[in-house]
Parts: sequence; C-alpha cells; structure tokens
Amino acid sequence: MITTDPKRHQGLWVSTLYFAEGFPYTVVNLMSIIFLKDLGATNELVGLTSFFYLPWVFKGLWGPLVDLYSTKRHWILVTEAINSFLLVVLSFSILLSSGFTNTIIILAVMALFAATHDTAVDGFYLNVLNKTQQVLYIGLQSTAYKVAWLIGEGGLVFLAGYLAVEKPEPITSYGNSYFSIFNSFLSIHPLRFGWFSAFFAAAIMYGLICLFHFWYLPYPHTVKSRQNLQSNFFQPFKTYFAQQRIGWIVAYTLTFRLGDALMLKITPPFLMDRLEQGGLAIPTTQVGILYGTVGIIFLLLGGVLGSYLIAKYGLEKWLWPTAVLQNSAIGLYWILAVYKPSLSWVYVVNSFEQLSYGIGVSAYTAFLMSRVRSEFAASHYAITTAFMALGIFLPGLFSGYLQSWVGYETYFLISLFLALPGLVIIFFLPLEQNVTTNLVALNE
Repeated sequence: MITTDPKRHQGLWVSTLYFAEGFPYTVVNLMSIIFLKDLGATNELVGLTSFFYLPWVFKGLWGPLVDLYSTKRHWILVTEAINSFLLVVLSFSILLSSGFTNTIIILAVMALFAATHDTAVDGFYLNVLNKTQQVLYIGLQSTAYKVAWLIGEGGLVFLAGYLAVEKPEPITSYGNSYFSIFNSFLSIHPLRFGWFSAFFAAAIMYGLICLFHFWYLPYPHTVKSRQNLQSNFFQPFKTYFAQQRIGWIVAYTLTFRLGDALMLKITPPFLMDRLEQGGLAIPTTQVGILYGTVGIIFLLLGGVLGSYLIAKYGLEKWLWPTAVLQNSAIGLYWILAVYKPSLSWVYVVNSFEQLSYGIGVSAYTAFLMSRVRSEFAASHYAITTAFMALGIFLPGLFSGYLQSWVGYETYFLISLFLALPGLVIIFFLPLEQNVTTNLVALNE
C-alpha cells in the first residue's frame, strides 16, 4: 500500500523531479561538449567526454543501496544539494583555471551524484504512483527531462555565447576602488566570462529546485519489510535477470540508442565547425536559440503524442513505429552535412528531431519501466538504464575519432545504419503484454 499527501499535485512534482534529473545530465554530457568546443577542444577530446557516462553505466551496481538504506526522498534531496554546490564550484573553476583539468574533474564528480540521483528519482516515481498514474505521466516525465536538455543546450548556451560577445564594460565613472571585485570579473576573457555566467545561472536554478523539492515532494509510506531486502543484496540482480527473454531485452537496451548516441555527441561540433571543416559555422548564440526555442514546442507535442499512443494502444502496436520515427532524424542530419542549407532548414530538422524524440522516448521509457518489480523498483530500473547508458557510452567514446577520420557526411550515414540492429530486435521483445498490464504488476 502506498499513501501520499493529496495536496501534492502529482503532475507538478513529476515534472520538476524529472527536470532535476535531466539538468545535471545536460551540464555533464551536453553543455560540456559545446563549452569545450567553444574553448578550442578537438572533436577527439569531445568524443572522450563519453567517459563522463561511466557512472550511468555502473549505477546499477549501487542501485540496491538506494532501495535498502534511507528513503528515496532523502537520496533525492542530498544529491540535488551536492550537485548545486558542485555547479557553483564548476563556474568559478572556469575563472581560476586556464586549462580543462579542473573542469573535467568537477564534471566527473557531478556525474557520480547525478547518476545516483537518477536511481532515486526513478524508484520514487515507481513506488509513489499507482499503475494508472505511471502510464499517465510517462510522457510528462520524458518531456520534462528533455526540456532540461533544451534549457541547458538552449538558454544557457545562448547566455554564454551572448555574454562572450556582448560582455559589459568595466565601471570606471566612480573609480575602480569601489568596483574592483566586479571589474575583476569583467576583465576575464569574454569566453570564460560567458561560460562562468551560464554555469553560475545553472547553479542558482538547480539550488532553487532543490529547495522546492525539500518543501513539496510527498512523503510516501510503503508497507514492506526492509529486513528481507537487506538479507540478500544480490536479490535485485537475480530477479532482474530471471525475467522472460532477458537476452533480447538487454540486447535491445544496449543497441537501440547506438545511432542516436553517435548523432547527439557530434551534432554540436557539426553545427559549430567552419564550412571548410564540413560544419555549418553556426555561432554559439544561434546554437542556443536553435535548441531553446521552436524545439521545445515540438518536444512537448512529441511527448504528449507518444504518451497518448502507448497508453491507448499499447507497446505491442507502437514501439516499432515510434522507434523508426525517432531514428529517422539521423538521416536528416546527413542531408544537412551533404547540402549545407540555410539556417532556416537547420531549424526545420531540429524541430523534427525534437518531435520524433518526444514520441520515441515515451515508448522506449514505457518499455523500460515495464521491466521492473515494485519491491526492487530503484535497483531494477537502475540496471536497465545502466545498459542503456553503456549503449551510449561506447559509441560516444570513439565518435570524435570516427568523425575526424571519415568526415561529417559519412559519419552521419554510418550513424543511420548503426540504428538498424535496435529496430530489428524489437520484434523479439516480450511485448505480448502491453505496458498497462506490465505496470499493474508493479503495484501488486
């Protein structure tokens, strides 16, 4: 039995919780790419940032700890507070260091706490909401997660690029002695000042979300024996790998995002590189606008539509069509690389990518959630998403070297073909029971 405070509106805390899950991921795995590229990093170094993904790959190993010790609400609040502090440290490290070393270390520590936060959030979602609510809010949670991407890659990247070009002049009219601290910030290299401002704004935003969750997150009370769980730490792993067609499930989770992962890692460098290097030569501010304007609208539409289709018709009917739609966006980036059209066409492609992502990930998330049992909600889902993270980590690791070797056109074409195995494996998944039936079992 699960009880929560009825005054806590579920849609509100689900959306803020999954925004909070997606935001540090955005900083570590997406914003860092544009930041490093802006400061002159090579595509090879950009590809090696995939090592930041390792905590998401291995989080299943410590997922049972989140189930066994303290409450998921407590895990959520502690990890959010820590990452708020690390964002502050990150912003100031940009001012104090001329190299990438300090920044990379801070991002790696953030990744560790962000992956643990993911485990707690997903377990909280599965434990607190009943079967009907879980299906209802799948689209909302995946959309909120991606909105965090768009605010990071959109609004904050735009802020960094804008301040790097339009940085305020030092104040001199009243004498520097009164404004020495302020002017010391303004004397920093424009690029570093812009990125300091972006990451510091991220710290303030995430800190406010942490305070909101401290006040608003419900206090669930679950009736189950922790002593039985603690008696066998490995029980979550045994029960997860004992499920029907587990080999196909793992293969699907590992391969479905393969082409998508290659595309996402190299798309920002592709947009920013000069025309003679095969890129589109789009300024940092325009990259921010591209991700943070029209894309949000289409993402919301995709999330709502994907959630509706799965809730009404089930995974058996719609998992494959939504997967095809999601991966078709890779082919459009290949067309951009070949023809290098005007910026308006880049907006069209990005909008379609957001729409198809919202639809496809709603179905993908519904399938992953249907693979867990309620008593091991956090650890089962952590294991599943760890396989997904591994499927993103491995291609991302060599993405920069592959792109530098074959060029952008061939790179996106290879990405498109590597999406095919995940599409084929869908036909071998245990989809006889639709998502609604599977999610019922989580609450029995």
